[in-house]
Amino acid sequence: MSKSIFIILYGLISCVSVLAQETNVKGSVKDAVTGQPIPEVIITIEGTLLKEQTNGFGEFIFKVGVPLGEQILKISKTGFLPKRYPIVINEGRTLNIQDMSLEVDRGNQNDLFTITLSDDELNDDTGGSVNISGLLSSSKDVFQRSAAFEFSPSFFRVRGLDSDNGTVLINGIEMNKFDTGRPQWSNWGGLNDVVRNQEFTSGLKPSTYNFGGVLGVTNIITRASSYRAGGRITYSSSNRSYTNRLLASYASGLLENGWAYTLMAGRRWGDEGYQEATLYDSNSFFGAVEKKINEKHSINFTSIYTPNRRGKSSANTQEVYDLKDIKYNEYWGDLNGSKKNSRVKEVKEPIVMLNHFWDLTSKTKLNTNIGYQFGRIGNSRLDYPGGANPSPAYYQDLPSYALGDTDGADYAGAYIAEQNFLNNGQIDWNRIFDANITNNISGNYAAYSLYEDRTDDKQWTFNSILTSQINENIIFNAAVNYKKLNSENFAEVIDLLGSANGVLNVDAFSNNPFDENNPNAVAFEGDKFRYNYNLYVKELAGYAQAQFKYNTIDFYVAGSITKTDYQREGLYRNGNQTSDENGVKINNSFGKGDQIEFIGFGGKAGFTYKLSGKHLFDVNAGYITQAPNLRNTYTNSRESHDYVGVINGKKSKDVSITEEKISTLDVSYIFRSSILKAKLTGFYTKIEAANEVSFFFTQGSSTGFIQEVLVGANKLHLGFELGIEAQVTPTIKLKGAASVGQYTYANNPSLYITSTSDDFMVNDAAGNQTNLSGTTLRTSKMKDYKVAGGPQRAYSIGFEYRDPEYWWFGATTNFFTNTYVDVSPLARSEAFFLDTDGIPYNDYNENSAKDLLKQEKFDDYMVVNLVGGKSWKIGDKYIGFFASVGNLLDKKYKTGGFEQGRTADYRALRDDVNNPKRIFGSKYWYGRGTNYFVNVSIRF
Repeated sequence: MSKSIFIILYGLISCVSVLAQETNVKGSVKDAVTGQPIPEVIITIEGTLLKEQTNGFGEFIFKVGVPLGEQILKISKTGFLPKRYPIVINEGRTLNIQDMSLEVDRGNQNDLFTITLSDDELNDDTGGSVNISGLLSSSKDVFQRSAAFEFSPSFFRVRGLDSDNGTVLINGIEMNKFDTGRPQWSNWGGLNDVVRNQEFTSGLKPSTYNFGGVLGVTNIITRASSYRAGGRITYSSSNRSYTNRLLASYASGLLENGWAYTLMAGRRWGDEGYQEATLYDSNSFFGAVEKKINEKHSINFTSIYTPNRRGKSSANTQEVYDLKDIKYNEYWGDLNGSKKNSRVKEVKEPIVMLNHFWDLTSKTKLNTNIGYQFGRIGNSRLDYPGGANPSPAYYQDLPSYALGDTDGADYAGAYIAEQNFLNNGQIDWNRIFDANITNNISGNYAAYSLYEDRTDDKQWTFNSILTSQINENIIFNAAVNYKKLNSENFAEVIDLLGSANGVLNVDAFSNNPFDENNPNAVAFEGDKFRYNYNLYVKELAGYAQAQFKYNTIDFYVAGSITKTDYQREGLYRNGNQTSDENGVKINNSFGKGDQIEFIGFGGKAGFTYKLSGKHLFDVNAGYITQAPNLRNTYTNSRESHDYVGVINGKKSKDVSITEEKISTLDVSYIFRSSILKAKLTGFYTKIEAANEVSFFFTQGSSTGFIQEVLVGANKLHLGFELGIEAQVTPTIKLKGAASVGQYTYANNPSLYITSTSDDFMVNDAAGNQTNLSGTTLRTSKMKDYKVAGGPQRAYSIGFEYRDPEYWWFGATTNFFTNTYVDVSPLARSEAFFLDTDGIPYNDYNENSAKDLLKQEKFDDYMVVNLVGGKSWKIGDKYIGFFASVGNLLDKKYKTGGFEQGRTADYRALRDDVNNPKRIFGSKYWYGRGTNYFVNVSIRF
């Protein structure tokens, strides 16, 4: 009996022991060459939602929801060749796989994502940054890579959308600016080695960190422990935006005491890039320190400072390009033997952030972040309140002006103008100094000065991001985010150009003081003038998301809510404000204006249906409402509190500002095999209730500076994308990509004009005037016009050869079509054909008007690019070489342009088009001719 009891008890204890044992999978990953542990390696069990990362010692463990039986363990990290391991998991057992290894991808193209895109391609001022949206990540998607590398020099926009439709994060903290909605890429420029660790979520696909936009989410990870231990020194040479670049970085890896640090410094410089006098002067500094407190808590501190100065280049008319070629830049002139550019952009905006990583449980993680960005952005330009326009390409100084003389073509004057422009054609700095010195003698104020448009921002960001794996099929994400911005905006005199008497703070067009509180103010170097105001923004947002993954279908749902508040505070009482019916000036510029509130909602859902291992179908849909950015909210924040729908401080009964609305859908078919990978996507995006605020000067005796406000514009973006690659041999890969889109205005939005006077009169070439009173609301017939912004259709075909001896070579041929000029909304309104009495012109011809208003389509073009590289292993060091040649055949092509608003009426445009040469033709941007980039690095 006792023996039987003993057997039973032993059996029960054994069962309990087996049941108590956990089913675990753990292991470690090391560098195949150095034997050092590799942190931040992504470990996944294929076919499940299970994902872990190695810690600083290269270790990982799966504890919950581990599937049994035969499985595939995948290990991967950017910069390394991924591996897949077949494993067998038994119930109640721990599978321990130690010292799995990863080899560095020495032929790795990931460097291309951070070294071939130069800063002018990411620059707000040339439109470049609107084309790159989350494409700097190491995406494996063929189409995304082509869009980033092959299409971007042509200012191609993914799906025709601005980059404010994508979200860029650093350690979960959003970097998009309130002013434009776009990221300021130069805030971390030149830090290639430390920003290459990125997670990119394309389109509406679910992101761990943020609800995102239509173009997805990019999160740049700068945890000190995530960098491979070692250092790198890099030198580059180019003729694109800078001529030289030197970078150095070092990472400690996670040390035994739980500390890790990463440092980097870099410099990029050059007297000019591809365009004339586009100076480049940039330094970059980065530091990250992390302390792993214990297995659950880690704290990381990151600091980034990348002060940079860049000389801008001008958009020009075709007449100017024909005379001076595509490298011509009107913004510079010779001063004491060197090229001095009048338009320089300077960015000094340090970023500091503190990140706390808390593993609440093995499957639930909380990431809390606080970030602070401060500093300044300055854009210089010439002011000429007492002198002639200093632009060498000023329309009255070009041959077309003499040829378009109303008394008949002046051929002698045109020849003189042509020779002057060909022989000089740059800013005459000596004449500017002479004019100011002459004014000094006579006791007058400066005729010319150089000033900066300044924006000094201070922004705090706080967020907390929760990720929890509910079970082996469900992941839950949620986040709360708060941002607060104080933005100081003013103009500052930076050079009086030889004047000793300062510059009078008075509007030279209206003769009104810029600040009636101090009407006779005189500004000297370092003083504020012209305008001075603050913008305050507060934003509170939250989102929640659930992802579900099963054998044949994966799907997700997500929702977000955002409250955004804008407010302006004027520090000047602007003298250009209009008067009421009693002649009393309206105080609509000084003090605090209305607080403008927006509530945005977002919802998205999607699924992936796995018909088989080779055939997949992916569907994503979303609806988003969001606040317009600051630039498209205030109609002229430099002068007044007015915003869209508010004119002279009074709300319009016809127009009001609302949230922008975006509806989007994409459907993809994905094929993948050992040889061929392909993805075909059809997409639909509709943007509604969008505002567009434009600014320009007028000619002759008209008031001058006006604001054109387009209200309630709808845009429709349709098309498909194709990416395909075939590994035809172990060393040769063929690849192709295509984007075929049609991006058009989908309605006839409203339009009104505001200016510095109650009655604004535009003169045409014959001296006729059109009344454009700011209180008049018009319809702009924009429907079916194409949305400008790079080619709407782009195609790429190419190949790569990768030799087993670690050298590689590739070539692509790229075709671009359907690129259009940006049209003038004012010219598409009734202001185009109405005389000053409100009656249509008696000589107005509708057929002629249709021809005049036809949108210009640029010529199609082809660009051939070459890339190649080689790497060597010498001892425990790696030496890498990379080179690329863009536009090998030196093709000249237009990437974009815009109609000038000076000829926004029928007679003026008709007469200008009929001139021997157009005086006010569209202004264009051209792509670069043949250009190169060479890079050499050593890693140790």
